[in-house]
Amino acid sequence: MPRRGSLAVWPRKRAASQTPRIRSWAKTKDVVMLCFPGFKAGMTQATVLDNGPNSMTKGQEIIIPSTVIECPPISVFGATFYKNTPYGLKTFTTTLSPQFNKKTLSRSISVPKKHKKIEEVNLEEFDNLRLLIHTNPIHTGTGKKKPEIMEIEIGGTDKKAKLDYAKQVMGKEISVGEVIKTGELVDAHAVTKGKGIQGPVKRFGVAIRHHKSEKTKRGPGSLGPWHGPQTWRVAHAGQMGYHQRTDYNKRVLGIETDTNKVNPSGGFLRYGIVRNNYLIIKGSLPGPKKRTVILVKAIRPNDEKEQFTLKRLSLRSQQL
Repeated sequence: MPRRGSLAVWPRKRAASQTPRIRSWAKTKDVVMLCFPGFKAGMTQATVLDNGPNSMTKGQEIIIPSTVIECPPISVFGATFYKNTPYGLKTFTTTLSPQFNKKTLSRSISVPKKHKKIEEVNLEEFDNLRLLIHTNPIHTGTGKKKPEIMEIEIGGTDKKAKLDYAKQVMGKEISVGEVIKTGELVDAHAVTKGKGIQGPVKRFGVAIRHHKSEKTKRGPGSLGPWHGPQTWRVAHAGQMGYHQRTDYNKRVLGIETDTNKVNPSGGFLRYGIVRNNYLIIKGSLPGPKKRTVILVKAIRPNDEKEQFTLKRLSLRSQQL
């Protein structure tokens, strides 16, 4: 019997945090933030006009299952400066904006009484910088108040341009339309639904054995040699779900501001009413409703020449 389960996503243990960690960023020439966080509201049906030059349905209206991501504005409250060392990037200093909301941040971190201003950092003192932002879930209808805090990479290669951009956006709120554009590809980072401890049949797809087999039916045929160590590659019961995963090359069908176009009667099931700007993403995304999804500029975009024009959204898909 062949072994089951991919070792590319090992170990299958619980994620350390519900806020995904971004380990690599796309290389861009534009000096702009490379990601934007949002909250998964649910799925719907999007009717689009297919304008793809090589599509079999060119010029026709088609229905695509899509995910709605509510994206309230994010607040830039600081910047972290890094220095290149033989052991990689090391933090040089952290600056905070004088306008940051101490009451909001105190829910997540202990705010220092004294902090350095970004104008006090010299250009020769650092090699790279990232923006410190926090989300504003209090503007949504999810009932969540504690914001997520994360670092966001800035595109481009000129550190002077990055510093000028950081000074420009420091202490301000950034909307999703300033970072992500309609039609582009993004990578969705999120923590999947947690399913608890599950057996090897559900967790790895191990075949159920014959009813006259010894000891068990819902287990692997062999755990390893009798007198040797049991190998870790054998499918065992364990944690399933609540893992950080990445969906690559998700197409942005639209960035909308009119919430009447997307909100069904009574709101999205187990989410509520969408109150802010929202994205329509082609296909499904990992994670349950209300969970934070970070949309990052595509790190390995494909060559598919898809062109869609969003026509309308179904308001009945949440009531079926």
